[in-house]
Amino acid sequence: MTLSFSVLASGSTGNAFYVATEKEKILVDAGLSGKEMERLLGEVDIDPNSLTKLLVTHEHSDHIKGLGIMARRYNLPIYANEKTWKAMEGHIGKIGLDQKFIFETNQVQTFGDLDVESFGVSHDAAEPMFFTFHHNGKKVALVTDLGYVSEHIKKTVEDADALIFESNHDVSMLRMGRYPWNVKRRILGDSGHVSNDDCGLALSDIIGNKTKRIYLAHLSKDNNMKDLARMSVSNILTERGFQIGKGIDLCDTDPTMPTSLYEVV
Repeated sequence: MTLSFSVLASGSTGNAFYVATEKEKILVDAGLSGKEMERLLGEVDIDPNSLTKLLVTHEHSDHIKGLGIMARRYNLPIYANEKTWKAMEGHIGKIGLDQKFIFETNQVQTFGDLDVESFGVSHDAAEPMFFTFHHNGKKVALVTDLGYVSEHIKKTVEDADALIFESNHDVSMLRMGRYPWNVKRRILGDSGHVSNDDCGLALSDIIGNKTKRIYLAHLSKDNNMKDLARMSVSNILTERGFQIGKGIDLCDTDPTMPTSLYEVV
């Protein structure tokens, strides 16, 4: 089996990502209720009983809402860094010691036939981190919830076969929108979220010869639209010489519907 994945849900109301090989079936974050998590997995014909592990990016509720429920219901080990464990323990219910594992930032851990590399991001959480997944020379990178894209992040995720990358907001929509100024300042700041334009600029430094598919993720319900995000990112990439739709596909994600299971070939 090749490396495959689905963005189960992406947005401020809940986030979850599924990545699989022949030996491993991993859930990254479970930011929706247990019932919703089971529905999302069912939409892509994944039996939750087949899951092998739960990885956690950070402790915000839109990433851990169903974490404890899924771990207890399916007896799943949870992997998170130490600061995230401390920040989320009071919010996920009782977890047995035999289900608690440490996965520190900037480490590589091997799970069966899958190598997982963690890397830190700038976001207003205890110690947020995201992941790249490596299997048989293929690479998938998951990058959301960050205020800016550092050179270290670019180097870590560059030339991935597939990228799930944050395109959170349109700056004009956010500035003109109904959010109070302190929330706008947080989103626009270095510990907030990446805009459509910044997403396009970062991707232009990250896309390599192997890159075939990009999923625009964590779109704001109030300050973005799928068509706008796709157009903004596509325009920037086209200006910089990339041929969108000819070898590189830009794909949407959704807060309530999973993307089709995609096999990296």
